Amino acid sequence: MSFSQLSFVFLFLPVCLLGYFLTPKQAKPFALLIFSLLFIAWGNPRDLVFIGGSVVFHYFSGLQVEHADRAGKKGLKKAVVITTVAADLLLLGFFKYYTFLWAQLAAVLPLPAAVSVPVAPVGVSFFTFSVLSYLLDVSAGRVKAQRSLWKLALYVCFFPKLVSGPIAAYEQMEAQLAAPALSRANVESGSRRFVVGLAKKVLLANTLNGFFAALTDPAAQPSVLGVWLAVFSYAFMLYFDFSGYSDMAIGLGRVFGYHLPENFRYPYLSGSVTDFWRRWHISLGAWFKNYVYIPLGGSRAGTARTVCNLAVVWLLTGLWHGANWTFVVWGLYHLALLLCEKFILRKPLAKTPGFVRGVFTFVLVILGWVFFFNPTLPAAGRMLAGAFGYHMPAVSNGSLYTLLSAGAWLAVAAVGCTPLPAKLGRAVTRRGGVWSGLATAAVFALLLAACIAGMMNDTFASFLYAQF
Repeated sequence: MSFSQLSFVFLFLPVCLLGYFLTPKQAKPFALLIFSLLFIAWGNPRDLVFIGGSVVFHYFSGLQVEHADRAGKKGLKKAVVITTVAADLLLLGFFKYYTFLWAQLAAVLPLPAAVSVPVAPVGVSFFTFSVLSYLLDVSAGRVKAQRSLWKLALYVCFFPKLVSGPIAAYEQMEAQLAAPALSRANVESGSRRFVVGLAKKVLLANTLNGFFAALTDPAAQPSVLGVWLAVFSYAFMLYFDFSGYSDMAIGLGRVFGYHLPENFRYPYLSGSVTDFWRRWHISLGAWFKNYVYIPLGGSRAGTARTVCNLAVVWLLTGLWHGANWTFVVWGLYHLALLLCEKFILRKPLAKTPGFVRGVFTFVLVILGWVFFFNPTLPAAGRMLAGAFGYHMPAVSNGSLYTLLSAGAWLAVAAVGCTPLPAKLGRAVTRRGGVWSGLATAAVFALLLAACIAGMMNDTFASFLYAQF
């Protein structure tokens, strides 16, 4: 079930909110767990078995790790951690990478056809990182093992973050599990955040998806202008799709009294690729930094070791997004950009005007998305070559028509990627008074109405990051 489906907005969410706020304060977290399990079962009841089994497995693993640590049994502790992490990665690998890896081996070895892989459980990448976070935090002594099975289940299954994050580390949520910060202010701000996220998804991402689909249709006449329009459309579509989901997740969490970490901070305004990755999918970057990069040694063991550690992180980041060589190349592409910034271009970039660095970074990042949305490396290569005029006309009738149709939407999207809309919104809400309150309510009511109209008229488009 998606947050931008009518069944969620008009059925599941109202029932969930009514049941949650009518439940006594002490039982609210448990009620929220029940609704989270219903959310999982809505999509596929089988997922309850898989996710529930994972929760129970990590519950006992965490207790065993803590017990071994207290007893000074370092070998047992290490064995439990390695076994649990290996089980997590094997299951994740089976669902996401088995078919890809088998195909690579079958290309060089006489192997039989791969077995059919069942549909992956909802949010498998995200909840796997959640349970790994719990186990590794317990192992490192940052938190105590959770004695309450239902509290651990709530952390893993909390439906706002389950499908596409943000990836909240266990350490960030431990204190909140049994004590949600319920307040009228949180409900109001969380509701506004949810509507903003819904608008990003329904009004902007879905509209831009239509332009992108038309520009990349095999029947469309290719042109340089068409390629760049497709790249811009996808770049903005991906941003509003994913940041929109994050806004909805953070907003819903706030309504229920839970704080989820921010996931985006105007990434397309970054002055470097390094800065971009501090602003884009922040929770994923933090996860890899805390649980992969730093444990490998980070940048503390010399240049060669730093490069190797970064290479591991970016290879894993690429593979995390999908089982395809295009994602591997995308990860290595960003690795190369980061290494250039860190070791080669540091001094020249420091002397370059901020605006120039910003434009240069934006172009490099959106060109990288070409590997993201193309199914094969040759297709990505042809599109990149076409962007610079190789064997492709400058314009076509189709690209000119799309420019006229999409130009205004792309301009709105460009403004939406800046802090300007948020500043205007804060300026209205901070003024206070009855008229300001009525104006705010009217704006968000109209925005919600537009979203509902969009959901009723448009063909349903799932969240892009749900596939990762």
